[in-house]
Amino acid sequence: MKKFNTNSNVYIVVYSTVMVVVVALLLAVAALSLQKRQYANELNEKKQSILASLSATDRDYDEFIEARVLDVEGRTVEGGDVFAMLNDLQGSFDAGRFPIFEAGDGRVVIPVTGSGLWGPIWGYVALENDMNTVAGIVMAHKGETPGLGAEIATPAHQAKYVGKTVFEGDDFVSITLKKGGANPADANYAHEVDAITGGTKTSDGVTEMIRSGLGNYLPYLKANKSN
Repeated sequence: MKKFNTNSNVYIVVYSTVMVVVVALLLAVAALSLQKRQYANELNEKKQSILASLSATDRDYDEFIEARVLDVEGRTVEGGDVFAMLNDLQGSFDAGRFPIFEAGDGRVVIPVTGSGLWGPIWGYVALENDMNTVAGIVMAHKGETPGLGAEIATPAHQAKYVGKTVFEGDDFVSITLKKGGANPADANYAHEVDAITGGTKTSDGVTEMIRSGLGNYLPYLKANKSN
């Protein structure tokens, strides 16, 4: 039986090619496996954030939440992966498709997205069934400054939104992060939250994110709002 000349150029080329193909296949299989796991983790993280905005992390998402997609008129439309839309929320908004999450107790969760000082910020705003009072909020960021803008992701900051209202009568006023702090004596106190000290740009970004985000859902909110 003829043996291969392991020192020949042909052997080296064939051996290298086979090894490259084998390694590539192994990497592809590993990447596919990790991709599925990563998607499952991301999906679970989104579900937990939605529940957290409702202070309902003890509930089962699939039993407690119904996800729907609205059009610009606030009407339910068929089709579309709601969670895929969250991966490009602004793109979904631009296309006139607005994901919303309705809890079994009548509250709703609205996803929002915007820009902070150093990159994207995003979150989930939960409203009571009056479609006006904030039940909770969860926010995250990509690269805000620790101790400053990054405070938007802390429970202490997020707790300040609970009980605030986004309508003044029939007028949508949203919520403003006020520099110098929200003052109980201020006529707009019900719609104001303390801005982050040293995080003016991030605070402005959150104000705009909530205003524009909730603004996308005004037809739905006004149609279901309690007077």
